[in-house]
Amino acid sequence: MNKEKNIALEFDDFSKNYTNDMIGCVPYYLQLVSSFVKYFPDNFKPNSILDLGCGNGNITAKLIPYFPNATFTLVDASIEMINLCRNQFNNYDITYSNKYFKDFIFNEESYDLIVAGFSLHHCDNLEKQSIFKKIYAALRKGGIFSYCDLMITKTNPNHPMLLKQWNKFVSKSFPDGEKWNWILEHYEAFDKPTDYQVQLEWLKSAGFQNIQIPFKKEYWVYLQAVK
Repeated sequence: MNKEKNIALEFDDFSKNYTNDMIGCVPYYLQLVSSFVKYFPDNFKPNSILDLGCGNGNITAKLIPYFPNATFTLVDASIEMINLCRNQFNNYDITYSNKYFKDFIFNEESYDLIVAGFSLHHCDNLEKQSIFKKIYAALRKGGIFSYCDLMITKTNPNHPMLLKQWNKFVSKSFPDGEKWNWILEHYEAFDKPTDYQVQLEWLKSAGFQNIQIPFKKEYWVYLQAVK
């Protein structure tokens, strides 16, 4: 079984208690999720929204009350996550795509808003750079790419301290250590985070000029890039 299928199966299992696990496992999770609606320009009214790595739909659930008439496209490699979204959003205009990012076709100038919440860290450096270019091309003029994640390269000198702080945070919610061990195994096997400064340069290379970081705590970052 290849690594991509393993990732999908990992999240099929993780989907069972996804939101509670994310709140207990990801520092600043609720603040980062809320950032997706907190920092848009006042006159921003997207008609077409793409959610890359939608998970159980927590980002889309934030967006729908603000943009109830928009069409949504939700992409995720985990069929269980897609099914959770189908059940939650059955009254809305939503298209689902059970695909990995590399297999998803980014139609040019098709979206006003593209969001990615805690999903792009599964992509290596070349994949991220490629996806940023595809995202830029897929946005309409004035469209926004809205993105949050852990943004620290594993070779960063501050990475060991980040892991210690992260372990301390998780242990408050899950003191028996099992959850942290699962996170660490998953992190070592599947996660490829990249320093946010590096990603800013990649976004500029993709074509984005107006890039802002409205929320950042340590290396937990939310950014917006406007086409």
